[in-house]
Amino acid sequence: MINIEIDGKLVETQRGSTVMDAAHKAGVYIPHFCYHKKLSISANCRMCLVEVEKAPKPLPACATPAADGMKVHTHSEMAVKAQKGVMEFLLINHPLDCPICDQGGECQLQDIAMGYGGNASRYTEEKRVVEPKQIGELISTNEMSRCIQCTRCVRFGQEIAGLMELGMANRSEHAQIMSFVNSSVDSELSGNMIDLCPVGALTSKPFRYTARSWELSRRKSVSPHDSLGANLAVHTKDNKVVRVVAAENEEVNECWISDKDRFSYEGLNSAERLTRPMIKQGGQWIEVEWAAALEYVANGVNQLRRSAGSEQIAALATPNSTLEELYLLQKLMRGIGSGNVDFRLRQSDFSADGKQAGAPWLGMPVAELNTRDRFLIVGSFLRKDHPLLAQRIRQAVKQGAQANVVHASDDDLLMSVANKAIVAPADLPGLIAQVLKALSIEKQVAVPAEVADVTVGAEAAAIAASLASGKQAAVLLGNFAQQHPEAAQIALLAEQIAALAGAKFGYLGAAANSVGGYLAGTVPFGGSVQGMNAAEMLAKPRKAYLLLNVEPELDMANAQTAMSAMNSADMVVCLSAFKHAGMDYADVMLPIAPFTETSGTFINTEGRAQSFKGAVKPLGDARPAWKVLRVLGNLLDVPGFEFDTSEAVRDEAGVVGNLNNHIEGLAMRNVAVTPAGLQRVTDVPIYAADALVRRATALQKTHDAATPVAMLHSSELQKLGLNSGDAVRVTQGGVSVLLTAAANDGLALGTVRVAAGHPATASLGAMFGTIIVERA
Repeated sequence: MINIEIDGKLVETQRGSTVMDAAHKAGVYIPHFCYHKKLSISANCRMCLVEVEKAPKPLPACATPAADGMKVHTHSEMAVKAQKGVMEFLLINHPLDCPICDQGGECQLQDIAMGYGGNASRYTEEKRVVEPKQIGELISTNEMSRCIQCTRCVRFGQEIAGLMELGMANRSEHAQIMSFVNSSVDSELSGNMIDLCPVGALTSKPFRYTARSWELSRRKSVSPHDSLGANLAVHTKDNKVVRVVAAENEEVNECWISDKDRFSYEGLNSAERLTRPMIKQGGQWIEVEWAAALEYVANGVNQLRRSAGSEQIAALATPNSTLEELYLLQKLMRGIGSGNVDFRLRQSDFSADGKQAGAPWLGMPVAELNTRDRFLIVGSFLRKDHPLLAQRIRQAVKQGAQANVVHASDDDLLMSVANKAIVAPADLPGLIAQVLKALSIEKQVAVPAEVADVTVGAEAAAIAASLASGKQAAVLLGNFAQQHPEAAQIALLAEQIAALAGAKFGYLGAAANSVGGYLAGTVPFGGSVQGMNAAEMLAKPRKAYLLLNVEPELDMANAQTAMSAMNSADMVVCLSAFKHAGMDYADVMLPIAPFTETSGTFINTEGRAQSFKGAVKPLGDARPAWKVLRVLGNLLDVPGFEFDTSEAVRDEAGVVGNLNNHIEGLAMRNVAVTPAGLQRVTDVPIYAADALVRRATALQKTHDAATPVAMLHSSELQKLGLNSGDAVRVTQGGVSVLLTAAANDGLALGTVRVAAGHPATASLGAMFGTIIVERA
């Protein structure tokens, strides 16, 4: 540590830090534009010029290293004159359009000009004009004349998003920020550029001209999408959500959010919002009062209990539901005598049920990802499934960590990957077994008997050597690995690898409450009444289904069996915020409030419970799902449903539980099976992951929301006599859909990648299995 004096205050700061860092510690504000604590130093705006004793001229505080005994003056005559001179230069070409600028009221240039700008310009020359650029559906660049070339957006793309999509061309007053040859900005983190822009050059297209900043009310919330639980600030006007921005939390999302978190609010105002309870009578939907709808459901459930037994009633929920909703759903089901309740909709292997020592979780705090020096990432579409966790791993790799990937698709992770093994889904467990054997040899310990006969390939040996050379490793299972038909075997092998490498072992949770669902008991095992898991409930259809936030045609591991079960049921009750395909097979539609209209809790992948309040009142007659379930519990005479607040439900459910990835009592076995024909590799596109994001208009216009194609390795296309762009018929489970073929040499041989969660592929079968591709 060293001592530095700023404006007469003595500050202790770290050796190697800058004058700006020391000023922050001292609580001294130095005006700046290009500086940002999370980005590299560019020192190109020069607004932070300060006087340093014995220096012949003002120095930029952001780029000047602090030295022991240094004396700095931030408001001396020299410093203020320099800062005012810089401000005058910045305003020479800046348009005088503050009254119509979307940044008005929250503009750094506006704020600093009040203190350092003159009351008139000495320049009479014509201001420069920069032509607007078209860089996509999320960011507006219609007023690039406002740009002050701070380059925050350029540095963000290179350093945080990992993709340089914007750059600065030309010099001096001809300098412009632009994309490469008119390409669009497609990063899953691109919206952060809007927050970083200190002026009104980059603004939000969906929010544009919707409201002024001083008209907005702000409420803190938590993302309902991926398992990070990013902290949000929800901005509302006239009881309508009009914008979502990041709320800073260094331990969770730092100061970033993904585009899914930022722009999904458009789905809240979708034309498909369900606002009145509806009952189907004579094939026609009629709107009814809440009392009538709930009595209809209660009578139907009671009648089925008497005639067919409680075990004929099943409940499914999405892991995007709140802890309170999940807890009351399972309590209601067990209260009527049925244990058929599950939230693991895309899972296909349930062999570890009842053998898990606790709820599967990340195995470490989220912030620890940055400190790991070795990673083994198994079966993960990391960038799209976990944008901000991928960003943390990217930062670790930039600091020298080694990332090793085992997957069925070689996606660009926008970071250096030390070793990778891309294999067909059926070969994934075998490849992990190879790594285990190689690591055992590397560590000179006894090779586990279950993998003794495995032949170790070069890729597995390289991954094992990488893990063995690290001191702080992490072994992480992604969504693809968790949804794999041999997920439990992959987990057993991965846990042993982690133990040998002295690594943390964890799951990259699939959704907001992937951990919370376990802690709420929304699983068919472990409760007072045992039942069927999600796959069994559909494979052996029940007579009644209660669906919480679920759209079975898009949310399940096998859409075919899901739709067959729904169509054969005597009663289907949908608790949903939206009208969806359930209108075809459901009997009752109950409008429930999405996350901005209810209070609740999400427990993220590190086990952190984060509660939030509603930001606006429920739309129409929609009601929070926990209230709907509470009333249903009362109507069905289930004891213990006397809750007045969601906090009371949360307290009973408990937000602290046993987090443990260990599986006890399940034997490792050889799962080497090579199916005949092409194997399906399935991802759930980032903007098809849940009901809310599927209805966000701007996100659905991006490249990531394009209609799925059938992707194959170019050699597989050649075998089939196809070319990229040909129309193909894709058949699975006896159902065919027409798609376009596309070459992707990042895929394993013998596979075809077809996305799930999209209407174009919804009628196909399981997310894993054999699939037929032929010319249409």
